[in-house]
Amino acid sequence: MIPFSDEELLPVVEKSLEKIKPMLALDGGGLTLLAIKSGRVFVQLQGACIGCASSDQTLKHGIQRQLRIDIHPEIEVINIAQGMEDTIKKFD
Repeated sequence: MIPFSDEELLPVVEKSLEKIKPMLALDGGGLTLLAIKSGRVFVQLQGACIGCASSDQTLKHGIQRQLRIDIHPEIEVINIAQGMEDTIKKFD
């Protein structure tokens, strides 16, 4: 269990994601933070990351790994496809 509230996680998650964004941009990609709910970080991959065969690897071994190193080993990152933002509600 993550010992932080979603509100406490927000600024540290944003800071950690800022480390990752330049690496994604090098390949024409990007990401947007959509929400944090119960230690789950919801992002939306952008640009060249959409539909990329390596996007799952980027998500788990890049983004999630960095957040786990920087913040807590139980943080989970979930990509929400464009147009599917309403699916975040099922995690309430």
